[in-house]
Amino acid sequence: MLEDPVSDDDLDVLIHRADLDALVRMIDDRCSLHDWAGVLRVRDRSREAVETGRQLWPAATLAEYRLALLADAEFVAEVLDERDGLSGRFTIGPLTEVAAQHHSWGDLSAHLQRGPRATFVAHERAIRGEPITEPNLADVLDIPTVIQPWEPQYALATYHDGGAEFPAPDLPDDWEELAPVDGAETLDDDVDLALRQLVEPWVTTSNGRAESTCVVGGIDAALGALGIRRARVCELESSEAFAWLAWAGASGGAHGRRRGAAAGRFGAWWLLAAFGDLLDEWPVPPDELGALASELRWYRWNAYEPEVGWSLQLAIEDPTERVAWAITAQDQD
Repeated sequence: MLEDPVSDDDLDVLIHRADLDALVRMIDDRCSLHDWAGVLRVRDRSREAVETGRQLWPAATLAEYRLALLADAEFVAEVLDERDGLSGRFTIGPLTEVAAQHHSWGDLSAHLQRGPRATFVAHERAIRGEPITEPNLADVLDIPTVIQPWEPQYALATYHDGGAEFPAPDLPDDWEELAPVDGAETLDDDVDLALRQLVEPWVTTSNGRAESTCVVGGIDAALGALGIRRARVCELESSEAFAWLAWAGASGGAHGRRRGAAAGRFGAWWLLAAFGDLLDEWPVPPDELGALASELRWYRWNAYEPEVGWSLQLAIEDPTERVAWAITAQDQD
């Protein structure tokens, strides 16, 4: 723990008064001065005030968010401490992703405990293009930090002092009409569960829904089995589809908690393995998953409805096995 010998009388007065507006101004002032120890004290004392009935969580949350985003590496490590189960609970993005935006793994690694949070930071940095060769990461994702040649350039969050942007990947829109067909033989597989795990915040803590179907046949039969009567499709490169899956897995949807790019990438790998019936063999060699991704044919689809909110609608065909899937996940405010 960093030494904190400062009495901070002004801070104590604001805490006693539960003056949230003044605490926010204090955080702004201390950030402008790069007084990271002072910002950490605001975080800690705002948290402690909850025990006396003062609801100062917004100040504590803002302080730790700013520390993760802007502070020197040793202070970032304080808010990522593995023993602290409260850090990042209410921030606009997971602190592991926030910290990775401006801090390299080289800067952070000497200060981070080698627990799950350090692993997520390392993966977030790898997604942002930093080579990670750390041998002592906790084994919590079971996928390599090295970005594979078949993977896309992922859509990344951009965090600011008071907000964030979570862009979706750019997708082609050269639509072609497709007539869904009924009556195909449906198959049981692990895709529906993997899809629900991918967009779990959309479904359990927001207003979303997720559904998939697997059939013998092509994507016209898969969409028919999903109950679609009129559709249009646009073929995607496997990398474009994979980027869309990872974006969905990173997102919290309308009201759920964002999980970050590292979690989204893992969810996309897991769902891809489900398409290949490979979950019982997890972890799957990356080259094997890359070959599977290129063998499948990927399509974006919709039923001529307006696209609002958060949406993931893919049809996937395995021409070798003569099976196809249709998946849909949607969430709205």
